[in-house]
Amino acid sequence: MSKPHIIIIGSGWAGFYLADYLSPTLYTVTIISPRRTSAYTPLLASAACGLFNFYLAEEPIRSKSRKCRFLKATVTTISFPTKTIHCAPAFDDDTDPITNQLFDLQYDYLILAPGCIPNTFGTPGVLDHALFMKNVSDAMATRKRLFDLLEKASLPTCPPARKSELLHIAIVGGGPTGVEITAELDDLAHRELIDLYPDVAPYLHISIYDVAPHILGNYERKLHEYANERLVRRHVAVETNTRIEKVDREALYVKGKGRVPYGMLMWVTGNKATDLVMEMHDVRKSEKGLVRVLTDRHLRVFKSGSTDEVWDDVFALGDAADIVGASLPTTAEVAVQKAKFLVGVFNSRKGEEASFDGKAAMPFTYAEKQLVSYIGSRDGIIAGRGDREGWTGRSAWLAWRSGSVMWTRSWRNRIVILLTWILNWVFGKEIAKM
Repeated sequence: MSKPHIIIIGSGWAGFYLADYLSPTLYTVTIISPRRTSAYTPLLASAACGLFNFYLAEEPIRSKSRKCRFLKATVTTISFPTKTIHCAPAFDDDTDPITNQLFDLQYDYLILAPGCIPNTFGTPGVLDHALFMKNVSDAMATRKRLFDLLEKASLPTCPPARKSELLHIAIVGGGPTGVEITAELDDLAHRELIDLYPDVAPYLHISIYDVAPHILGNYERKLHEYANERLVRRHVAVETNTRIEKVDREALYVKGKGRVPYGMLMWVTGNKATDLVMEMHDVRKSEKGLVRVLTDRHLRVFKSGSTDEVWDDVFALGDAADIVGASLPTTAEVAVQKAKFLVGVFNSRKGEEASFDGKAAMPFTYAEKQLVSYIGSRDGIIAGRGDREGWTGRSAWLAWRSGSVMWTRSWRNRIVILLTWILNWVFGKEIAKM
């Protein structure tokens, strides 16, 4: 008798963990994603700024030790009644006829983890001119853009005013991602670039723009005010209560302020649902804020409408899903904890147990972890929890840095990252190879 077929849609934190740990002796597992690697998103800013090699910030889905089938494709539609998914190969600018041939797959169990895409809020010009920070390709583009700007500003024909425009890094989004990118770039500017580009590095300046009244809104007031003060002290312009009206190739346009030239624009404002989630009309979805597929506490997907019926053998987790009555943030920690729960449920199945429906004896519960953010210059903030207050300083930075290492699933990568940090500390970053 053939093993049940599990299809996982998405290769982010949740999907990749499931592919890694679902039992290959019990199931045939297929993972479908347009990307052949899974990014360690907390490490992307560090990789972009040269703390370690790019390959350490991602993991290939195909592996000798990972017994799953991978298809580089996107899922276009799903027929839940017939347990069929409709797919399209994901190869950009490929004219080979085979990449245009659609195909269908049947599943016994379906796990939805398609993640989200960057939210531009419909701001004109963002998709054409901004950089994002979702995967290693984005980190590589950021590094290339930064050093192209430094070399351009170093040309003898570049006047001072133009140097200042080229070396203005505008970061839209004052959440943890935006602040951590700012911190890594600021560290790079003051530790390495000042020596390698002494004539132009002083022109480099960073601005953070956010529509909210303050940055790092998930932290208590004392901590986000501390972060704001520290960034301003290092000459980072923190522009809150700011709305970006449009973007072009050389400038962003701020409401009430007008045209602001930039050399590099990074857009890290939040998430938006994928086309697949938006086009799923047979499932219940959240009505406010980010559109997410709604599940029960066993991560089973509700049918559309107000009914409490769930689709047989369909589960959802990651940024694209949320639990009715127990909403959780779109973080890697939440995604991984849900994935661990679902792995435990599936791997507890005994033999060819016909009545298995994926429902655990106990529902999923989230073990809350403390928020940690890096704010630059070996300084950080850690949110309080319960009766314990949050704290700041070098110990918070060390907690953030060590936590970043533990996100990688490979002990080999963890060791290489630690060795790279030691070499960087002793000899400085190999900036010439960037």
